[in-house]
Amino acid sequence: MKLFRQHNNVLPGFTPNLGYTIFYLSLIVLIPLSALVFKTAGLSLHDFIETVTAPRVLASYQVTFGAALAAAGINAVFGVLVAWVLVRYPFPGKRLVDALVDLPFALPTAVAGITLATVYSANGWIGRYLEPRGIKVAFTPLGIIIAMTFIGLPFVVRTVQPVIEEMDAELEEAAACLGANRLQTFCRVIFPLLTPSLLTGFALAFARAVGEYGSIIFIAGNMPMVSEITPLIIITKLEQYDYRGATAVATVMLAASFLMLLVINLLQKWSRRYAD
Repeated sequence: MKLFRQHNNVLPGFTPNLGYTIFYLSLIVLIPLSALVFKTAGLSLHDFIETVTAPRVLASYQVTFGAALAAAGINAVFGVLVAWVLVRYPFPGKRLVDALVDLPFALPTAVAGITLATVYSANGWIGRYLEPRGIKVAFTPLGIIIAMTFIGLPFVVRTVQPVIEEMDAELEEAAACLGANRLQTFCRVIFPLLTPSLLTGFALAFARAVGEYGSIIFIAGNMPMVSEITPLIIITKLEQYDYRGATAVATVMLAASFLMLLVINLLQKWSRRYAD
């Protein structure tokens, strides 16, 4: 039986599949990233440090990574809430709401940026009510967080939603029978089961927000040292034909993203052990 199964695989065997996988990943991921690193290697260590630690660049790091963390955190909270409602409660228009979650995937980023800037501007639908109360959104770091939250929400919802669907409701009933209140049930029964997928969604939303450009550029204001994101710094250097400077800044962002993903993966591994 084992021999029969080996000779009746739909796809080729392990060796050709592994070769195709390595070739594809090299072509799409490894070669472009290697080119980025090699281009940066043309800079001396002094020039590299001077480029990536310039005051304007450091300020863009703070804006980009700070806003990305804030947006991913917001999505981690409300993404779980949205996924829970979509899975556990029937209501009119449920399919429409479920489809709207994926709208940031389909909507061009430039369109999203222009729309958000229009809605949250001083005379926009929402901005006209916020501005008199001293809350300025458009052309501020707060606008950047909103744009990053908009494009990152689907990652959390679609990552957590399947886990909630597979979660056995009897676990919650058992916890209630043992005297646990709603908060205790969530913290000790539901949250440990959601943690690995929630961390995955958080990491995806964070990585997406760090590299976002189109939907942010229209609402950020792009004021140096205030609301200028790192991708804009890279674009500016490219327009000035400073290719090595652009790749140096991009390399720092790449290293920071890899470090963040490594931390998230370690937390996932720990949370799975804790859940088991």
